[in-house]
Amino acid sequence: MTVSRQWLSRSPDQRFLSLPDLKASVDARRERSIESRINTKKIEFLAPENPTTIQQTHDLSVGLPDGTVVSPSHWSFGQLSGLAKAPAGYLRTLPSQITADALSYGMRYNREGEAVKLYAAGDELLAATGPDYGRIFDAEVVDAVMQVAGSGLGDSRWKVPGVLDWRTNTYDPEAPVTTDSTTLFASDRDVFMFLVDDRNPIEVGKLPDGNPDLMFRGFYISNSEVGSGSLRLAAFYLRAVCCNRILWGVEGFEELTMRHSKYAPSRFVEQARPALASYAEGSTRKLIEGVEQAKAAKLAQDDDDALQFLAGRGFSRKMAERVMAASEEGEGRKPRTAWDFAQGITRAAHSIPNTDARIELEGEARRLLDKVTA
Repeated sequence: MTVSRQWLSRSPDQRFLSLPDLKASVDARRERSIESRINTKKIEFLAPENPTTIQQTHDLSVGLPDGTVVSPSHWSFGQLSGLAKAPAGYLRTLPSQITADALSYGMRYNREGEAVKLYAAGDELLAATGPDYGRIFDAEVVDAVMQVAGSGLGDSRWKVPGVLDWRTNTYDPEAPVTTDSTTLFASDRDVFMFLVDDRNPIEVGKLPDGNPDLMFRGFYISNSEVGSGSLRLAAFYLRAVCCNRILWGVEGFEELTMRHSKYAPSRFVEQARPALASYAEGSTRKLIEGVEQAKAAKLAQDDDDALQFLAGRGFSRKMAERVMAASEEGEGRKPRTAWDFAQGITRAAHSIPNTDARIELEGEARRLLDKVTA
């Protein structure tokens, strides 16, 4: 899922051990940042007049009407190029004087003198967007999460998840938070938080050995105040989280996506924050009813029916057999109901090393359950 992909891609300086630490970082950026709405004809692109090194040959600055000079980040340079209708990849290969001339021309004549929004922190230009971009600040998103999760370390119901111990096949909700296990991330481009309520599991039935079948709630929320992605809030139920932050047994996945359009900031206040608070205090009745429906929805009478059902959903014979074996291993029986098939598909997905292929297979399990519980 998205969580494991985040965990794999984040460098040490983008990992935080608590929500207050994360908030301090994004707050500091917001406090030193300035947002300006500027006519494109008044933006000046500056290059060193007499560069003496290869680095200086490619240095570029942006001059603003108030005399401020900022250097574009890799991300904002791409946005500036897009606004000027010029290919960013090619411009990065050119001497900065040529790049400055090309961007200046594009801004003056391709944008027809319209306004753009520039977002800078200190001497760095973080973002350059169209005039109607509705910025939802990362600090506001972190603040909303802290309203329901406190520090994210267990002083409320919501916390950084524990770890599934493969040696004993047991889940430990009290595993310490380290830079290797945290699920709180932020960079100069975005913020991502994944938290769970794993101290308060929900019984959704019985396992083959008679022990309770337990799940717990989780959610992640992501945002980019510089325009690299929409605000996304996803809520779901799961059984466990591995040490590499792969989620096991995800059910009831629901997502709210909010583009940074003109009215995005007010929509965040009116919709996303209340949705997060509602889920944090929500009832588990819908989950239990959905599981009961899935367990009652019989889709196959025998193995031939099961293979035919999976083939009808695009599974190869080899993958179908793997799903059936995974279902029998996990549920203690061959797949016959929607629940059995979904669990088998999910378990089979975790044997796939490719992240995109694994996520696609997990999505098939979710779509199957959505269909029978709708």
